[in-house]
Amino acid sequence: MNEQTKKKNKIIKSIFYTLLVLLVIISFIPFYMMIVNATRSNADILRNGFTLIPGQAIVDNYNVLLEYMNLWRGFANSLIVALAVTVLSSYFSALTAFGFSVYKFKGSNFLFVTILVLMMVPGQLGLIGFYDIMRTFGFLDTYIPLIVPPIASTFTVFFLRQFLSSVLHSSLIEAARIDGAHEFTIFHKIGVPMMMPAISTMAIFSFIGSWNNYILPLVVLFSPEKYTLPVMMGALRGSQVAQNLGAMYLGIAISVVPIMTAFIFLSKYIISSISAGAVKE
Repeated sequence: MNEQTKKKNKIIKSIFYTLLVLLVIISFIPFYMMIVNATRSNADILRNGFTLIPGQAIVDNYNVLLEYMNLWRGFANSLIVALAVTVLSSYFSALTAFGFSVYKFKGSNFLFVTILVLMMVPGQLGLIGFYDIMRTFGFLDTYIPLIVPPIASTFTVFFLRQFLSSVLHSSLIEAARIDGAHEFTIFHKIGVPMMMPAISTMAIFSFIGSWNNYILPLVVLFSPEKYTLPVMMGALRGSQVAQNLGAMYLGIAISVVPIMTAFIFLSKYIISSISAGAVKE
């Protein structure tokens, strides 16, 4: 490689790094604006607009927010639902994906194609029928409609099945069976550890999706003390607190804390799941 080629590669790398830095800055600005505005008063936001300097009204905004909503009750409700959905969806989706990948039975391809078709159907189309079913069973105004149905996550099953097919060899399963391991033991001792990067990746999206879910809790929950945080935040739009932009920004900032925490602790597994199929020299 001559000197001119090296110089050209350095210029290309510099351009790419510059674009990446600009992209990070652009992505971070809205988040930083939310944090800064959460500390400012409503008058300051309306009068001065955008600023990079935090204000001193965070305590007042917090008190205003608590006057119109039970913030931490909604936070706890959302956390309970999101954690339950994440754990149950991850486990049973992994179990289903393991079955599709390891066991070849009559009709397995048809069932898997059915799962792929169901991925294309928006969940909102069945909302009315789902409401009628929950009313028939007496599950309205409970967390059962929010926790049990999301366990059957079609995209998670598809993703885990494709991931497992690329990393799990049939000889490993046969060796475990020869050693006398039961099928559930094979799943827990071999399948789950191998799928852990993919499970963690899907767990992030399951947690975020459940935490941000607004339509379904709004339809099936009637008691204010059972509302999840997105429903409570949506209810604020019709109250006087909506006129206080600082309090609204503070509520939104608090609501994204669990999402950021989950991403920080599990983001390393995203890289692991992406690079799992890479070829090492």
